[in-house]
Amino acid sequence: MASPAEEHAPPAYGAPTRSVAIHHVRASLRGAERHGADITALLERAGIPPSLLEVPLARVSPQQFARLTKAVWQELDDELQGLGPQPLKVGTFAMMCHAVVHCPDLRSALDRGSAFYRLFPGGPRFHLEEEPGEETNARVVFDLTAFDDPDHYLAESATVVAHRFAGWLIRQRINLTRVEFSHPAPRHALEYDLLYGAPCTFRAPRTALVFERAVLDRPVLQDEAALLAFLRRAPGDVLARLDYGSTAAAQVRRLLGQSLPDRMPDPEEIAARLAVSAQTLRRRLAAEGTSFQRIRDQLRCDVAIAALAAGTVSIEDISQQLGFSEPSAFHRAFKRWTGSAPRSYQPGG
Repeated sequence: MASPAEEHAPPAYGAPTRSVAIHHVRASLRGAERHGADITALLERAGIPPSLLEVPLARVSPQQFARLTKAVWQELDDELQGLGPQPLKVGTFAMMCHAVVHCPDLRSALDRGSAFYRLFPGGPRFHLEEEPGEETNARVVFDLTAFDDPDHYLAESATVVAHRFAGWLIRQRINLTRVEFSHPAPRHALEYDLLYGAPCTFRAPRTALVFERAVLDRPVLQDEAALLAFLRRAPGDVLARLDYGSTAAAQVRRLLGQSLPDRMPDPEEIAARLAVSAQTLRRRLAAEGTSFQRIRDQLRCDVAIAALAAGTVSIEDISQQLGFSEPSAFHRAFKRWTGSAPRSYQPGG
């Protein structure tokens, strides 16, 4: 993990990534704060204005969040960010990756990764389950009971990293049947759809990723050279990349994102591209607890935050590219989305 995430930051426009709620920023800093770290300095190293911590609706770009994660790792020398029973030194994840990249298939890679982390008293615990009575599904089950994690930040992080890394190993997106969490549904539960692309259940007996058992037979297709590139980009790639699923909301967001920066399609056009009526699309989105307007606003917000934080595009240009009739309309919308004016997200703003 030698090179900083900012060296691989995406352009202001392009494939849109989901911005990160200020809740996650606060949660990621909780362990550092317990250990007496200078929170303001960590935020400044990440390019995040410290004042945003006090704004309930604030969001940051994935690149800023990746830089913050690395800053906390380095400050504490702990990849668990001060939330585990013992520190997990920086470089542990990289060594686990080296241990599993030569496995013949995903099943043996997951088993070896589990065995690797059991060597560390403070490491995350997970194991693979293939129940005899369940022919089609397998589970990666996580035991995070030893962690002091009131925000469930490590539960979210561990499941996302495991899912994305497993898919990277076999060079294939792993379609999840569902994701089970032992914690209650958080206030930001609607964002889980873009994290996992699958139904999520809460207050389950345990935290687990559930997927088709046949995926475990897929061969590991990565090698040492690819792993070195992957680690150079970590954690930016894992944190920034959306894992689109098959839900209607994910499909709408993907199609809207593909149209930027040229234009923002209307609901009828998106419905036609999905081969359904506009009414059917509205009904499917409503069943998922969202709407076309909400998804479009989320996308606009994410793109605007990334562009503002990059500091390479003017507010006037951002306003025009996102389909606003004038900058003042963009200002009003942005403040409604984030609780702050656009200039507060610009470098030095």
